[in-house]
Amino acid sequence: MANLLFLCTGNAARSVMATVMLRSLCPEHHIRGAGTFSISGLPMSQRTRVALASYNLSDPNHRSHQLDDDDCEWADLIIIFEKEHRDYIERHHPDSMAIVGSLPRLARELDNSDQSLSLRIAKLNLDKSAFDPWEEITDPAGGDQEIFDLCAKEISALLNQLALRF
Repeated sequence: MANLLFLCTGNAARSVMATVMLRSLCPEHHIRGAGTFSISGLPMSQRTRVALASYNLSDPNHRSHQLDDDDCEWADLIIIFEKEHRDYIERHHPDSMAIVGSLPRLARELDNSDQSLSLRIAKLNLDKSAFDPWEEITDPAGGDQEIFDLCAKEISALLNQLALRF
């Protein structure tokens, strides 16, 4: 069992979608989310709720959470969606950089060998990798429902690939 943490900006859309979706794909793992600039205690956005419902998924108990030291110590892997998330961790939690990777990079590059997850993550040298433009999953905040649905579709496809690697 791995401790997997999804990190987005407000912990109201991307990290929520990813957390709920991966919990359904990999119930054996401990999965939670946080934000870099989150107001703790808020429910997910209504558009996130609708996007998840299209996958027959929900999390009525979700409340936003600001990333803290305990999250970083708990996590075996911190999965991000944009360069600013990596920059935030580098500034506030630099000791965690070796376990921070984007969802697209991990879905593409994490091997699925029989080695432990920590060894497979270490082989990626995530703390030495630059964040490339192809790794960004655009924040749907401020967009209409179609934008949220497209974001959910992108995240779902990547999680289906990543789940095969755990």
